[in-house]
Amino acid sequence: MADLLSDPEITIALATLPDWSRDGDSITRTYKAPSFLDGIEAVRRVGAAAEAADHHPDIDIRWRTLTFTLSTHSAGGLTGKDVDLAHTIDGLLSAG
Repeated sequence: MADLLSDPEITIALATLPDWSRDGDSITRTYKAPSFLDGIEAVRRVGAAAEAADHHPDIDIRWRTLTFTLSTHSAGGLTGKDVDLAHTIDGLLSAG
C-alpha cells in the first residue's frame, strides 16, 4: 500500500500542480476542452495513462468541462501515486 502524504508534502506537491486544488482527501482539476469530442479524446488519453499506471481518477464530464479527481482510496487519502498521475494528466492535457 502507498504511504499517505503529510499536509506539508501535499502543499509542496500542489505548488508544482498549479491547476489542481485540494478537496479533503483528494485533489481536483477542471479542464475546459475546445469541443465535446476533444474532451472525450482527452478522457481517452487520460484513461489509457491511468490504466498503465494502475491508478484511476474519478472523471466527471459535463459537455466540454472535465473534472478529474484523484485519491488513493486503498490508502485512505493522498499518496505519491496521485501526484504522479496529476502530473501525467497535466502533460496529456497540455499536449492537446
